[in-house]
Amino acid sequence: MSRRILLVVHHRRAEARLLARTLAEHLAAAGITPAVDVSDRAALDHDLGGLATWVTPDQMGDCELVCVLGGDGTILRGAELARPWATPVLGVNLGHVGFLAEAEREHFADVVERILVRDYDVEERLTLEVVAHVGDQELIRTWALNEAAVEKASRQRMLELVLGIDGRPLSTWGCDGVVMATPTGSTAYAFSAGGPVVWPSVAAVLVVPLSAHALFARPLVLSPDAEVSVELLPDQEGSGILWCDGRRSLDLPQGARVEVHRSATPVRLARLSAAPFTDRLVRKFDLSVAGWRGRGPQQGG
Repeated sequence: MSRRILLVVHHRRAEARLLARTLAEHLAAAGITPAVDVSDRAALDHDLGGLATWVTPDQMGDCELVCVLGGDGTILRGAELARPWATPVLGVNLGHVGFLAEAEREHFADVVERILVRDYDVEERLTLEVVAHVGDQELIRTWALNEAAVEKASRQRMLELVLGIDGRPLSTWGCDGVVMATPTGSTAYAFSAGGPVVWPSVAAVLVVPLSAHALFARPLVLSPDAEVSVELLPDQEGSGILWCDGRRSLDLPQGARVEVHRSATPVRLARLSAAPFTDRLVRKFDLSVAGWRGRGPQQGG
């Protein structure tokens, strides 16, 4: 069977479509089949028609790599397609910060060459299993790479909830919501809410309250095997909404319970560089390290 690589493209960006065609041409010239989700055919047929084969999600298991051209949102979509098949995801950042991306647009030519010769390493990232139910009725069973967030549905009303850890209640909060994040997601929503940055090599689950009115309302770093539960009090006026990675959502009625724990199925990311996570933080956040006199190369800023 010939090699096949799935392209996931931010098709509203002209640059992404142009780079996708360039990559597809290089792949085809090397005898590698470029594949694209059939749901993108209307948007990408003009750019990739005649080069790519259009596949359904159940046909993506034959792909050796998912190459994403876009920002973190597009990479999250690529992760959705890749995760059931344990296929590595390689992101080329065409957005802003692009924490999930492995390469920037100016390194695209090198990315193409590395893909052709399979010159990349693969690391696994912890994901979350997310289940919501009311009583004995299961409402949704899904997952998250970055975070699962329970938020208030109305701007006018706080959300009244009880946070539980490992089957025991910890605290009741009147709040805007709560974020349960992975180390990968610690630089995303959880970061903007005041949570800690956790190195990807650390296995942990984060809990970060959103504007909680309570004495004990600090971010928590838990064991990766912890079970986190969020219960919406049944006698409140407001309701909630569950968001997973900002892509999948569910309205939560009063009395709903959301349970979050480590998933047995990780997301696999392709890595082109062995540079430490510290360097990525400095680069992505444009941090000043002027005056550094320690070992290793000094970064600009």
